Amino acid sequence: MGKRKRQILGSNLTKKQKNHLREFGEQHPFHDEILEKAAPAQIVDLADSSEQSDSGSDVESGIERMTAYQHLCSTLKTAAEDLDSDSDSDSESEFEEVVKEMTQDDDDEEEEEEEAEENDDNEIGDKNDQEERDAFNKAETTSSTTGEEFAKNEVAHSNEIENDNDLETDFTDVKNEAKFCLENNLIGDESQGESEEVAYVNSFEDPFKQHMDTELEEDDVKTITKIHSTTQSKWTTLGQLVWSSRLPKSSLIKELSDDSSKNLHLHKPLETTWPTVNAQFHSTEDQLHQQEFFVPLQQGLFQIMNNYRDIYYPERTAIGNGEQIRRVYCLHVMNHVLKANSQVLSNNAKYQEQKAEIDDGLRDQGLTRPKVLIVVPFRESALRVVQILISLLDVKDKLEVSNKKRFKDEYGCSPEDRPPNLKRPEDYEAIFAGNIDDHFRIGVAILRRSMRLYAPFYSSDIIIASPLGLRTIIKAEGDKTRDFDFLSSIEILIIDQADIYLMQNWEHIVHLLKHLNQQPNEPHGVNFSRVRMWSLNNWSKYYRQTLIFSAFQDPQINAIHSKHCFNYRGQVTVNNLPQTGSICHVVMQLPHVFQRLDVSSFADLPDARFEFFIKSILPQYREAVMSHTLIYIPIYFDYVRLRNYLNREEVNFSHICEYSKKSTINRARYHFLKGEKPFLLFTERFHFYKRYAIKGIRHLIFYELPTYPHFYSDICNMLNPENRGDEATWTCTVLYSKYDAQKLTRVVGAERAAQMIQSKKSVHLFVTGEDN
Repeated sequence: MGKRKRQILGSNLTKKQKNHLREFGEQHPFHDEILEKAAPAQIVDLADSSEQSDSGSDVESGIERMTAYQHLCSTLKTAAEDLDSDSDSDSESEFEEVVKEMTQDDDDEEEEEEEAEENDDNEIGDKNDQEERDAFNKAETTSSTTGEEFAKNEVAHSNEIENDNDLETDFTDVKNEAKFCLENNLIGDESQGESEEVAYVNSFEDPFKQHMDTELEEDDVKTITKIHSTTQSKWTTLGQLVWSSRLPKSSLIKELSDDSSKNLHLHKPLETTWPTVNAQFHSTEDQLHQQEFFVPLQQGLFQIMNNYRDIYYPERTAIGNGEQIRRVYCLHVMNHVLKANSQVLSNNAKYQEQKAEIDDGLRDQGLTRPKVLIVVPFRESALRVVQILISLLDVKDKLEVSNKKRFKDEYGCSPEDRPPNLKRPEDYEAIFAGNIDDHFRIGVAILRRSMRLYAPFYSSDIIIASPLGLRTIIKAEGDKTRDFDFLSSIEILIIDQADIYLMQNWEHIVHLLKHLNQQPNEPHGVNFSRVRMWSLNNWSKYYRQTLIFSAFQDPQINAIHSKHCFNYRGQVTVNNLPQTGSICHVVMQLPHVFQRLDVSSFADLPDARFEFFIKSILPQYREAVMSHTLIYIPIYFDYVRLRNYLNREEVNFSHICEYSKKSTINRARYHFLKGEKPFLLFTERFHFYKRYAIKGIRHLIFYELPTYPHFYSDICNMLNPENRGDEATWTCTVLYSKYDAQKLTRVVGAERAAQMIQSKKSVHLFVTGEDN
């Protein structure tokens, strides 16, 4: 029986990562490995028609490395192969048989583990931990196809990845530049009346013109960065609104009683196509009489969007209003891009007439062409956005879309990709529908009669990307191949499904926002005589509109809204507090004990929570009668810290996290079910990505309140009595502090949360169930 050999972790770690390795015993997945060299993007010749494009432009993109998140998401597609993935329908006997067979094959391995654990005083001596690190490290070096395929092709593609000039093809395309270059086209070239276009551009009542033509003074800029006043109002369509004003001249918007398209200042094609695009959300009677242009939610949101105010809407649901919101912000994006491009095309003729003369009235663009950045979590989300944009621009099927077939192949998915026996909750089905790859980016160039997908960024009007896809371009400071100049003139930023990024890597969002609206390092062929003065003054961030849509309010999302959004027009936050929390959805008869932590500062909260848990909570569950205890941990740092502590104290426990292998998961669930391991550490991200039902739970400890409120009821409803009277022994303990006010509100309701935070008592009891 030989000892398990320790594997040496990668030596190419930063100082911060090495410190974390010494403290916690492993490299934390927060430090996603970023490729130093990006895979080359393919240059595709534009076809003369959409049909030609479909057949000839679907060029395979270069192989991209997959991060741990991609590896984690990719396992969802193979969940049917897991004999225990559909645990809701498996009987206990089948589950035990599968795990026993697996553990029998691994007897020798487990014996080696035990010997290694006895002799290894290092906290990374546990075999399951090594498996998790192996899974994570393997995911960082795996391609977008499979690990085996990348192992065969890695050498063949290494020369391409190491080429410093490959990344440039993402941004430039000299061959096809002229075809979609705005400055080389005139407004008459698109076979549309020049007078109509000029009318759109020169309408002084148009919010677009009012917003873009406003010139700020230096005193205004100083005021924007310092003063921040708020007022409240209530709309019938959106509810309670909080208006933040950065300039004294800003005023509230009155809710419109009707949504007539005459007051919306829509570009002409959109007035025709929008009713068809939005038809599925209206009744048949409304469609026949054309009584409604928007549904109530869309009407309220678009009125604020169209006035170029920032919006933070924290009530987006994947199975409810998600598609309504996606359609309305796509309408706003297309309206903005068409107006901006029409203004450029209209001024082209004037500029040619004046030739060398410079007129400030012709300043109509930014330092780079991209105007809109849409951040979405998965390729399926990007696919739906592009489909809506095409539908909005396609009048009588005359729109030419370049590279359409390639886009469908790379961003779509076939029904065969989904396991037939996979059964998961409705919200899970909605979030993880379609292609769930989270590493992508695509540029979209728009003219009135054509749309080009996979346009180089510096020739694009709209960029649609995931946070990880942008991070691999922006990279870190000091990297010679990094580029973020294309973000210098973003006028509309949309962060959709922001809550999902909390389950991926929130640092990518923060990193992105730090690089928005910075002065570019290169001119990129811009005509400075046509660049707006506020863009030359590096004031673009004061004109950028930011739209954030999330399923709930969270301090990290609130922080980017308050610290990275400086729109001089002001901000609007929808703030409707939930009156009933997710605890009302717990159907089991269960006592819920909420224990408050009294801590002086937010920085001290992690240490205070840990000390309170090991000194006050854990000793109560060390007795044999308190076995079958599941400890729910939302934050991975806390999971590692608690796991290492239990290892040092030689506590008999098992653990599951988002990086655990299938064999580790099955063993942990089996040992916990049989009571061989009285404790099970369970991370929130594992539940988010897998939604396995854990059997054998008798006691619950929420180390911290869940990020998603319905996760609380999901976990509590996993308790299932084996014998009559088992309910009498069940317990549920929840730790919270005053800094968890938003999470607590979503679980117990606004009124109860306020009482629990302000009360002199630190312990509160709730009892749920049919007999309550």
